[in-house]
Amino acid sequence: MEKVPFIENDAIVLGMLMLLLGAVFYTSSIKTGFWAKFYKFVPALLMCYLLPAILNSTHVIDSENSQLYFVASRYLLPASLVLMTLSIDLKAIFNLGPKALIMFFTGTIGIVIGGPLAILIISAFSPETVGGIGPDATWRGLATLAGSWIGGGANQAAMLEIFKFNPEKYGGMVFVDIVVANLWMAIILLGIGRNKAIDRWFNADASAITALKDKVENYTKSITKNPSLTDYMIMLALALGAVGIAHFGADNISSFLTSNFEVFNDKSSALASFTSTFFWMITIATLIGILLSFTKAKQYEGAGASKLGSIFIYILVATIGMKMDLTMIFDNPNLILIGLVWMAIHAILLIVVAKIIKAPFFFLAVGSQANVGGAASAPVVASAFHPSLATVGVLLAVMGYVVGTWSAYGCAILMQIASGN
Repeated sequence: MEKVPFIENDAIVLGMLMLLLGAVFYTSSIKTGFWAKFYKFVPALLMCYLLPAILNSTHVIDSENSQLYFVASRYLLPASLVLMTLSIDLKAIFNLGPKALIMFFTGTIGIVIGGPLAILIISAFSPETVGGIGPDATWRGLATLAGSWIGGGANQAAMLEIFKFNPEKYGGMVFVDIVVANLWMAIILLGIGRNKAIDRWFNADASAITALKDKVENYTKSITKNPSLTDYMIMLALALGAVGIAHFGADNISSFLTSNFEVFNDKSSALASFTSTFFWMITIATLIGILLSFTKAKQYEGAGASKLGSIFIYILVATIGMKMDLTMIFDNPNLILIGLVWMAIHAILLIVVAKIIKAPFFFLAVGSQANVGGAASAPVVASAFHPSLATVGVLLAVMGYVVGTWSAYGCAILMQIASGN
């Protein structure tokens, strides 16, 4: 029997989320006593994510009937990307070096090999969990997870189309996707609070990241001013105007591709990912922000452009958190166990490679989320380190769209072999 949430009105839910965000920011600003000790171990960003998840898990609210995540991801996310890239320094981004790409592709490889290894491990004590024949074969359903965890929704749909998994059982795979991906994001957010200690353990050289953050902060200080109402209106005009352009461009590019090239209509094609309006929306918004960074609009960083963008990001984090139902972990433990083992292999490989190449935790976190979380999560994690780093998350997430379908296809074939089919 479906449980009815206590609150269904989105206006009330939004008010509750904002009160939670305000409470987290207020308590995290207290530098003495219990709260100072609490936030020393638990990052404020994690609480912004976890508290809405608790509300959803206890059926106070219901993400299934809410449009808040859609609004935040389609309107606030692209607006935040514009505001946070106004002061971007592309040369400094490129000076971060190849470790960002190495960690991204390590994350991709971790997903590709993690799936078949998870099947082999689980089959040792629960062969029925990874069994099934024809459209009911578990490996076919897990192929959709591979698509989601490397590229995103479009790549996930491509895997469903290619491998013809039973649609009636597809909800179970979506369930595993939500639970495992969100648990992993929570762990990464927890790690951000300890990133300096992790970097020391990796023997990582984070000087390029620190230099980029310092350069942005010094530039911001040099142009900082008391923002006027006009400044706020112009910043919102730039951000939301860019959102409108991004949506217009995304709709038309997607329509043009599907109307003029038959290959883009084939959901089993790797090129089908490029018909995703979300992909083009994020790409166009980021491009507009980068272009504005070469104009006088860059000076609005001094009026708090990135702070305004960060507000939008934190609202997005809260709406992502409210999609998580913590009680789902107990609904299908064996299927969840496959996902957990799979994600553990992904994580272990990232940690091993980061230790070998001495990569900062920033590259591990963003490289992983660019795969597992995609364009909605990677900028969130990157901006948690510093707003100026959000663009790194976007660029890597776009890479995930590009390699997602073919990487997921290779993973699916390996899972088919591992399952004995």
